[in-house]
Amino acid sequence: MDRPTSDRLPRRSPALKAEDALRVAEARLLRAQEAVGIGLFSVSIADGTLYPTPHFCRLYGMPERESYPAEAFENLVLAQDRHLASTAESRRSGEPPKDVEYRIRRPDTGEIRWIARRGEIERDADGHPVLFQGIARDITEKRAVRDALAESEQRYRALFEAVDDGFCIIEFIDGPDGPLSDYVHVVANSGYQRHTGIPDIVGKRLREIAPDEAEGWLDLYGGVLRNGVPIRFERAFVTVGRHIEVSAARVEPACRRQVSVLFRDITERKRAEARLRESDEQFRILAEAIPNHVWSGRPDGTLTWFNAQTYDYTGLAPGLLEGLDGWRQAVHPEDLPAAAAEWSHALATGTVYQHEMRLRRADGTFRWFLVRAEPIRDAAGAIARWVGTNADIDEGKRRAVALERLVAERTADRNALWQLSRDLMLRCTFEGIVTAVNPAWMEILGWREDELLGRNLFDLVHPEDVARSLEGARDLSCGMSHARFDNRYRARDGGYRWIAWSTRPSEGLINAVGRDITAERERAEALARTEEALRQAQKMEAVGQLTGGLAHDFNNMLAGIVGSLEMMQTRLLQGRTGELDRYIGAAQGAAKRAAALTHRLLAFSRRQTLDPKPTDVNRLVAGMEDLVRRTVGPSVAVEVAAAGGLWPTLVDPSQLENALLNLCINARDAMPEGGRIVIETCNRWLDPRAAAERDVEPGQYVSLCVSDNGTGMAPSIVAKAFDPFFTTKPLGEGTGLGLSMIYGFVRQSGGQARIYSEVGQGTRVCLYLPRHLGEAEEPDEIPAQVEAAQAKAGETVLVVDDEPTVRMLVAEVLGDLGYAALEAADGPSGLNVLQSDARIDLLVTDVGLPGGMNGRQMADAGRLSRPDLKVLFITGYAENAALNHGHLAPGTQVLTKPFSLDTLAARIRSLIEG
Repeated sequence: MDRPTSDRLPRRSPALKAEDALRVAEARLLRAQEAVGIGLFSVSIADGTLYPTPHFCRLYGMPERESYPAEAFENLVLAQDRHLASTAESRRSGEPPKDVEYRIRRPDTGEIRWIARRGEIERDADGHPVLFQGIARDITEKRAVRDALAESEQRYRALFEAVDDGFCIIEFIDGPDGPLSDYVHVVANSGYQRHTGIPDIVGKRLREIAPDEAEGWLDLYGGVLRNGVPIRFERAFVTVGRHIEVSAARVEPACRRQVSVLFRDITERKRAEARLRESDEQFRILAEAIPNHVWSGRPDGTLTWFNAQTYDYTGLAPGLLEGLDGWRQAVHPEDLPAAAAEWSHALATGTVYQHEMRLRRADGTFRWFLVRAEPIRDAAGAIARWVGTNADIDEGKRRAVALERLVAERTADRNALWQLSRDLMLRCTFEGIVTAVNPAWMEILGWREDELLGRNLFDLVHPEDVARSLEGARDLSCGMSHARFDNRYRARDGGYRWIAWSTRPSEGLINAVGRDITAERERAEALARTEEALRQAQKMEAVGQLTGGLAHDFNNMLAGIVGSLEMMQTRLLQGRTGELDRYIGAAQGAAKRAAALTHRLLAFSRRQTLDPKPTDVNRLVAGMEDLVRRTVGPSVAVEVAAAGGLWPTLVDPSQLENALLNLCINARDAMPEGGRIVIETCNRWLDPRAAAERDVEPGQYVSLCVSDNGTGMAPSIVAKAFDPFFTTKPLGEGTGLGLSMIYGFVRQSGGQARIYSEVGQGTRVCLYLPRHLGEAEEPDEIPAQVEAAQAKAGETVLVVDDEPTVRMLVAEVLGDLGYAALEAADGPSGLNVLQSDARIDLLVTDVGLPGGMNGRQMADAGRLSRPDLKVLFITGYAENAALNHGHLAPGTQVLTKPFSLDTLAARIRSLIEG
């Protein structure tokens, strides 16, 4: 079929021809873009439709289609790169990312690819965005190359900066002084500043940083640049005050006019080398000055130097002893093999060489020397050289031989002593296993050596002494010795004998020598019994001496009481009741004096029931001052020196008042012609030495001192002043219990009493009472004399006392006050009442009761069924031990006989009301 000719074709308009030409051009452009891997796209902003070219679809791994929702391509972008993709919102705003690189995951293969996308916004006549179009291409391979290059550069930079040495590249330049007359630093690592101290070196010229040294450095590096031969040298960098070690090489090609320089700061090494040279010189000077032989050698054992004393001794020419074997010619032939073997071992192991050998003197004789060498190590721990000395020990060696003979003789003597001694000798382990005994064990205890070796020594110790003996063995295991340690050991016949040991540890064993002291112990026990009998006799004599005075005092008091009662009876029969108060007062006064004497005896026994309270001693002294003045009389002046800021102390105020009054009375009696008394308080901090002098624990104390300027006491009198029944007053004028009472009270309060006195000068008595860390109690106000409060309905008191008169009086008082009173005569009877269902608001009981149960035991048993039971103990003597050593539990009080009935009524009411 014939092709149609142009004249047969319909004619096309110019517009159509232009449109065809545009399509052809676009097609050619598209093929060209696809040929270089470029895909085209456009997105309608109105509806978000994306129009891709086929290659654009292939880039993203999507099927070839004319259009897609734009989100289909946006969702292929990895989440971490999603912010780089355009979105409908960013396109509508006209500000989508324009030129970006991001990663996608192809849906067809699942692989991740890098895409470079560039786009532009097309706007309408009003400037509104209508179209987003652009191109995209796959840059995965290009990106990989770029990332690899960046990683390589990063590794190079890290390596470059990691090099500890300084590194730089210098580039020669022409300057005012001619061609290649200067250089500039074009590259430098951080080590440059570390090793030179010059910061920010890049861009700086040599003549700028070191003008005075420029010519020297230019000659060195200029030679490397000209001939291309690397160099290595050490040089002082004067400008920065350092010494550096340098390696330099030309950077090729030579036309770059660059030299690389690697260097390090060796200033410290140079200083160390200088110090070493100085030290070596000092060593040589010192070695030549001392009388010993001194030598040195290399690490391999080659000896390189001996001082003059060595050559003078051997008579050899200088230099003949040096080398590997030169020294051998001076050693005694018999000692040479061992000396050489030890030297080889020291060289191989790097350990100290030490050997005794004989060295030949210039006259041919040999003397003993201690040859010792130590390795000198460098900073890395390697042996740098050996330094040795030869010390003449010939005299010591001869003495050692003599000493060995002496030791042999002494050993023989010791063995003879071991065999012949009548004392027990023993060696055993710290656990008690016997390793050696002498024959005296057979003579004293009857045990043969074979029966004791390997046996535990503590099996023979008396059961009562085992714990103490084991403790002594533990002390020995800690390095302690015992000059004297007594315990009992079982003899073969079953009896026990006392042994006094002297022990000391040595070489992991106990060495002991023991002496039989059984007879001595028996004599000492007999003497102790005799002394105790003598002390008892002395005490009975003292009591006998006291009996007259006490009997006289009590007879006077009883006469006052009995006489007053008889007169009261007579006046009652006569109907003359108006005079009864005078007789009642006389009887009460006599009874109170008897009670005061009883309290003195109790205080001396140190078993009185104390009621300690936080007390302000200054306040107490102030309250007693007027009484003291009236007591001592007008002929004696009383001064009070109260310390400011005085600490409180825990003490029974009443007992302290009595002690103060007694001390002032004693001071008055020591000044029959009148004088002066000073009462002084003070805070005292007793260190261990001061506390030991006063026989108290170290710590803080309050002191109360009473001084006088009376007759004073001789030391022999002071030593006995606190003894019971001791007095310097005539018979009948004193019981000897005043100071003893004070001493007992102070000691029971945790303190101490001391007397300081000189004959003709006066006496000072000081009481030291422990500081109380709390606040002092305010003084109790004296209550007004009012009628005792009446009982409330039904309140019941149980009265337990073995004295019928006391029970009767207490019951009468209770009845008058409206209380119901229950009575019991002993502890078991009282406990039966306590264990019954009867109402009991208060237990009033004596402490000392018959029937096998005292008052405290009865109260404790009663509180098992009545936990809130309140108790008032009434005591006629010192049952302090029965009252828990003077310290009372809550809800408990004590009232000492004799007591007034008003006081009894007040105590009962206060206890019941709590």
